[in-house]
Amino acid sequence: MEKSKKDLKKVFLNKLKLSLYFLKHMPMGFFNKLRVIEIDDEKASVSVPFNYFTKNPFKSMYFAVQSMAAELASGVIAINEVNNASVPVSMLVLNMEAQFVKKAKSKIIFTCNDGQKIKNAVKQAVETNEGHTVTITSTGVDQSGEIVSIFKFTWTFKSKTK
Repeated sequence: MEKSKKDLKKVFLNKLKLSLYFLKHMPMGFFNKLRVIEIDDEKASVSVPFNYFTKNPFKSMYFAVQSMAAELASGVIAINEVNNASVPVSMLVLNMEAQFVKKAKSKIIFTCNDGQKIKNAVKQAVETNEGHTVTITSTGVDQSGEIVSIFKFTWTFKSKTK
């Protein structure tokens, strides 16, 4: 039975189900305690705590942990769209750019507001049977509401049909 978009959202928003999903598909997300705190068709938000596993020797959050959380903020939207496509669709990060604005020294929340762009790229990939790319932005803010980092991911989507 094919999962619906609603079913995946329930998985991503449920702490236990998300932990099991991470253990199976993305173990570092489990160990770094990433949490999907919001997801709909337009946006998603992911939190990452500042703790022993996420900090670097300079007493700030390691850039790779920020990257993982930022990618997941767009990735959960992409996974939902690919899951609900009428044909199988592959997805892959083609490029990433990052800008670090300030030291991340507290819990960070990454938000991607480009759900419609992802939806359109998946739709085009299915309709044209060609690869389509889209560049989206995930912005991380600390507990005081200040931007700490901005990530731009270029996702590529391609129908798996011949």
